[in-house]
Amino acid sequence: MTATPDEIERRRQMAMDAIRRAHGTAAGEHSATLFVSHHLDEIGEAFWLKHCGVAHPAPTQVLDILVLQSHWGEDDDDGIDTFDFTLPDDVTNYVISVEFDDNGNVSGVSMES
Repeated sequence: MTATPDEIERRRQMAMDAIRRAHGTAAGEHSATLFVSHHLDEIGEAFWLKHCGVAHPAPTQVLDILVLQSHWGEDDDDGIDTFDFTLPDDVTNYVISVEFDDNGNVSGVSMES
């Protein structure tokens, strides 16, 4: 599939939807849920105040501020097989990766460092 701006945006939205669906579920225990709980424990209040407006955000607020760090494919750095999301301001080395299958559907969500 071609990495057109429309396809990139479609996959970005699908990826964010998959991350939100995974959070708080058994399937998301080692991905979205772990990412949120880890960062709520490790990042100081000043960051959360700046980005969420509160010192102790709800998990959904953390998910709402995720930014697309990159998208790539096995053979191409500009590919669209994997989309990596993280928190703003380079506050972490962790990402939530969302993988797509050959048909453009989400095939997995994981937390990576």
